Amino acid sequence: MSEKSNNEIAQSDNKTRPRMGLLKVMQSIFAGALGVQSTKRHEEDFANPSPWAYIIGGLLFTTFFIGGLILLVNVVLASA
Repeated sequence: MSEKSNNEIAQSDNKTRPRMGLLKVMQSIFAGALGVQSTKRHEEDFANPSPWAYIIGGLLFTTFFIGGLILLVNVVLASA
C-alpha cells in the first residue's frame, strides 16, 4: 500500500508543476548566459521537474556561441 501511495504522490506532484515550453527554456538559457535573468524566471526554472532541457539547451548554446566566435574571427582575419 505504501508503494502505491508513493507513486500516486509522485504523479500528482508532477501534474501540479507544469513543464516549461521550448520558448521559455530558450529564453531562460539566453537570459542566464547574459546574466539578466529575473528572480521570478529563476524560481520558475528551478520549479521545473526535469533539468535535462536546460542541460541540453545550455550545451547547444555554448557550442553555437563558441562556433560563432570562431567563425567571426576567421572572417575578420581573412579580410585583413
